[in-house]
Amino acid sequence: MVTNTSGKKKTAIARATVSDGEGRVRINSRPVELVEPELARLKMLEPFRIADDDLRESVDVDVTVEGGGTTGQADATRTAIARGLVQHMNDAELRDAYMEFDRSLLVNDVRQSEPKKWGGPGARARYQKSYR
Repeated sequence: MVTNTSGKKKTAIARATVSDGEGRVRINSRPVELVEPELARLKMLEPFRIADDDLRESVDVDVTVEGGGTTGQADATRTAIARGLVQHMNDAELRDAYMEFDRSLLVNDVRQSEPKKWGGPGARARYQKSYR
């Protein structure tokens, strides 16, 4: 059985394919062990740490991620993998464990950065003025 899911964070979009296998996790066709920085790798593998250890050995996960920065991509990948595992295993207990640990494992973070406006250097800040 093959399950396709997706995850989003800011402008990063991750699409995960979860299938029965022997524990291979690939991010953009590269083994997850090669992902740098290490914090991003640890974040991507969080769904496996919360679930049983033997779960990772029974599935293959292939993730394609694009857009955003390294942390945004890591969060999007984490959401896609967690959703894929819950859908693939069809396990309400696993779903509850993810929700209890962190809701963003199963729910996309819809926050976006605010667009810059005229009259200032950023979205909210205004240019300074002086009267001297």
